[in-house]
Amino acid sequence: MKHSRRNGFTLVELLIVIAIIGIIAAIAYPSYRSSVIKSDRSDAKVALQRAAQALERCYAEGHNYKATPTATPPGNCPVFPQQSPNQYYTISLPSVTTVSYTIEAVPSADSPQQDDSDCTWFKLDNTGLQTASSSDCW
Repeated sequence: MKHSRRNGFTLVELLIVIAIIGIIAAIAYPSYRSSVIKSDRSDAKVALQRAAQALERCYAEGHNYKATPTATPPGNCPVFPQQSPNQYYTISLPSVTTVSYTIEAVPSADSPQQDDSDCTWFKLDNTGLQTASSSDCW
């Protein structure tokens, strides 16, 4: 008996390829998502540095950090809370005196950074001290 050869793929071959692609995707996606979350932490760092620079300009003009939370700040003084450049973090000023401050960044509501369980907050103070919820966030 002579077997005829048909061109194309069988349904079993297609299902095997789809299963392999599904397994690869299931392994790769969590790693990809973790990398994206880590790279988006830079949004908090940039926002904290910008806020610190604005606070230092304000202090240079008025010799006082405490005037910054007011609704109508004088000169270059920033108003808090504010959003980070990509809107992933909310920047606040939880601690301020006339001669010192601490700025904090936490993930904004409905931000993809809400899934970052390692780095849930970042802080920067007037001395340049950088702290975070985990030691490897900065």
